[in-house]
Amino acid sequence: RAFLRGPLGVLRLLQLLAGAAFWITIATSRYQGPVHFALFVSVLFWLLTLGLYFLTLLGKHELVPVLGSRWLVVNAAHDLLAAALYGAATGIMIAQTRSHSYCNLKDYQMACAYHAFLAAAVCGGLCLGLYLLSALYGCCRRYQGEQEVA
Repeated sequence: RAFLRGPLGVLRLLQLLAGAAFWITIATSRYQGPVHFALFVSVLFWLLTLGLYFLTLLGKHELVPVLGSRWLVVNAAHDLLAAALYGAATGIMIAQTRSHSYCNLKDYQMACAYHAFLAAAVCGGLCLGLYLLSALYGCCRRYQGEQEVA
């Protein structure tokens, strides 16, 4: 399929991998407070991206009521919203990493989520960049008059 080898197909796969790394990293750590929002954002957009990926891959996006005829615009809007919310989630993870930096000391013996939060912040930043790239790609295709994703 052209979609699999195209830029958006590759970006979607990378978004799924980075998004899974983000929420699995958070879910396996001890988290509380605003980290729940970051986990919600990552799982929500992972599932939405998975749905967009398979609908586009199978060519079934025309079956989606109202939105199927505007699939390129829907993808670009999804990517922009995901980038904005991943930006907020990454900010939360950076703040949590900073607030847990005390336990990064060499002789600290208690359980600490510093490394998990740091890894999640990196994955969140990667997700933010990937969604911005795919939003830019979708907007450029739309500006060129294209109607299809692939």
